[in-house]
Amino acid sequence: MDKIKRNERIGAMARILTAAPNHIFTLGRFCGMFEAAKSTISEDVELLRKVFAQFDLGQIETVTGAAGGVRFVPRLSQASALAYVQELCGVLSDPGRVLPGNFLYIQDLLSQPDTLEVLGAIMAGPYFAAAPDFVLTVETKGIPFALMVARALGVQLVIARRDHKAFEGSVVTINYISGSGGEMKTMSLAKRAVRPGQKALIVDDFTKDGGTVRGMVELMQEFDVTTVGVGVMVERRREGAPRIYEDIRSLFIVSDAMDARQGAVVHPAPWLEVQE
Repeated sequence: MDKIKRNERIGAMARILTAAPNHIFTLGRFCGMFEAAKSTISEDVELLRKVFAQFDLGQIETVTGAAGGVRFVPRLSQASALAYVQELCGVLSDPGRVLPGNFLYIQDLLSQPDTLEVLGAIMAGPYFAAAPDFVLTVETKGIPFALMVARALGVQLVIARRDHKAFEGSVVTINYISGSGGEMKTMSLAKRAVRPGQKALIVDDFTKDGGTVRGMVELMQEFDVTTVGVGVMVERRREGAPRIYEDIRSLFIVSDAMDARQGAVVHPAPWLEVQE
């Protein structure tokens, strides 16, 4: 094999790292792949780190210790995250998105992989330090967004179902109160899906009163799993209305008042605007 040039190594390393966010690759792996000394690979990693930081592409981190190495963390700067969410707020404020029944159309955003990849990285940002073992969502519309959050964190996606499926084996089923009219609903999760003592990040696409996310929190309690946070893409706020579950970190806040002529009032969640 011809000697591999530095620009070739760096290009390959960037592709490998970004394809597996938050996954640790040992320097020895790259040494063997490129037939290079560890000192050479360390210099390549430092170059990558500077380039990613300069263009706000995420962070290249070195991890010390016996299980150490290098990983890519898709954490955006606060300024970039806020600017991206603000841009989409303008999109969501379009009067054409207000549907009959006073609903806001967001399905197209949930179908755009490139958009969801960025939103997933923004949502994952505050939870890297908490190191959840998996992301939990409930079927069905929230799955694409939750999957991108799980990808950014480098963890598994676990899906709670509305109805028990025979192919999942034995399940735990709970009843919970939905925020829409106080309706009683059920939620199930296979006993083999998670283990006691794990940590979960709960993610959903939309919430109004927090009923569904509270149901997922209670489901995790049945499994003796700790919930490290609740992240929601779009939250609709009703002035003065009580919420079933309070501790929610959302990306977009939508005012309850909307119509087809003026559209919806959409703005970034306050935590995105807090200075680091």
